[in-house]
Amino acid sequence: MTDADSILSTIELEPPGKAKFCVIWLHGLGADGHDFEAIVPQLAVTPLNIRFIFPHAPIRAVTINACMEMRAWYDIDPQSPLSGTSDISVSVAQISHLIEGQMEQGLSSEQIILAGFSQGGVIALELALAYERKLAGIMALSTYIHDLESLNERLGLANTETPIFMAHGRMDPMIPIARAAAARSALEALNYPVEWHEYPMGHQVCASEIRDISDWLNRTLTGR
Repeated sequence: MTDADSILSTIELEPPGKAKFCVIWLHGLGADGHDFEAIVPQLAVTPLNIRFIFPHAPIRAVTINACMEMRAWYDIDPQSPLSGTSDISVSVAQISHLIEGQMEQGLSSEQIILAGFSQGGVIALELALAYERKLAGIMALSTYIHDLESLNERLGLANTETPIFMAHGRMDPMIPIARAAAARSALEALNYPVEWHEYPMGHQVCASEIRDISDWLNRTLTGR
């Protein structure tokens, strides 16, 4: 992948003062970076001076949606569950480039949280669990771990103690909660510090989840 290929367009929301932390938040299939932009004002984290970055996934044909082109971090082919693996590797490299950009601006990796919803959560987990530098935290919303059976082969050591926030809807018709729970169980078996939340909702984010995210961000970034 060339340098040009690694650059994603993004939406960046700056805090009132100098940024002390950064949250890179990845959207789900068919959405774009604007998808979670409206949540920021609802988060009770203003004193933390967080920069929020919402990247736009590339546009690609998605097999499960009749090969329609849309923003997607990877292809999904129900007949071939591992078909998106190469796309995931490319997306991981692109988000890694964003993290490096923040470090070039003066933040350390330990001031950066990687977050994602659905497909975006898959990328967040894939990147963070193998990343060579410690991150501040990982937020995995309504998502799962790709190729869970070979997870141990892809793990790094830098983020074994990094806080992980996982949340899922009990009535999610897109990604059954059992799939997310299997990911949680695998991470807990490896002694990752997972904070699990489930809500009476579908494939979405609800008000109580936003409150829990606010609380987790405050605790994670202040060490309380």
